[in-house]
Amino acid sequence: MSVPAHVSIVEVGPRDGLQNEKVTLSPQIRAELISRLAAAGLSRIEAGSFVSPTAVPQMAHTDETLALAPRQNLRLSVLVPNLRGLAAALAAGADEIAVFAAASETFSKRNINCSIEESLTRYAKVVAEARRYGVMARGYISCVLGCPYEGEVDSGRVASVASALLEMGCFEVSLGDTIGVGAPLPARRMVERVARVAPLDKIAVHFHDTYGQALANIFACLEVGVSVVDSSVAGLGGCPFAPGAAGNVATEDVVYMLERMDVETGVSLDRLLEAGAFACRELKRAPASRVAQAYAARCGNPIEAASRR
Repeated sequence: MSVPAHVSIVEVGPRDGLQNEKVTLSPQIRAELISRLAAAGLSRIEAGSFVSPTAVPQMAHTDETLALAPRQNLRLSVLVPNLRGLAAALAAGADEIAVFAAASETFSKRNINCSIEESLTRYAKVVAEARRYGVMARGYISCVLGCPYEGEVDSGRVASVASALLEMGCFEVSLGDTIGVGAPLPARRMVERVARVAPLDKIAVHFHDTYGQALANIFACLEVGVSVVDSSVAGLGGCPFAPGAAGNVATEDVVYMLERMDVETGVSLDRLLEAGAFACRELKRAPASRVAQAYAARCGNPIEAASRR
């Protein structure tokens, strides 16, 4: 089975990545990270979220980040949980919003304090209002392959939530393995089930690498025909509401794999490694990216490796 000739990467590091890091970066540093990611060729970037700063302090002042970030040839997306968050996103000039539903009732209640059905009712109003202002909405689904509270998740439920998000007006649905328990065949079967109710060109995948399966899972989904992949520079982040979840699959690792398969991404691996090194310097941590680590081994410094490549 073949894979797409071109894959679009949605960079989630500045939002999904940073929201679970111990160090809180300033809006200026977050904007600089976005600028460096854009310079690497990434054109779809999650810039932040308009959620309670008490719940997620790392995402405070997202409006300032948007004001400082470059905008030309970029689609900067922000997470909004409700109409209040949407109003803030519109005021800040966000290009795109995202809403998060779950395929697990328990996770939904623990994460956003409401049932799946209640969340979809709320998001329908948010998406309708966003579209009234000409702003596109992306839908995310958490726990598509497993829940930290309920265990395995039925793919039929994932398909049902995906269908609801598309029907309310989301242009794309990202299927998230929030706790990283997926494996290639279950991931492929899940996508095939969702594809019965959603066109493949409206499906994206979002894998965390808790058990080291993220790249294999992505490849399995590419074989089905998925051509949009979420990833986080340097493998930053995780989920603050999913105990034990590791970081997102590293963008560097995804780009390296795709380059080796002659799949176009439009992303410069050199510039991407530099952006990851910048983020890790500011966060005072080493990159989780295996590619960054491999290049670091040649240079002897896991933080500075990319800038000397």
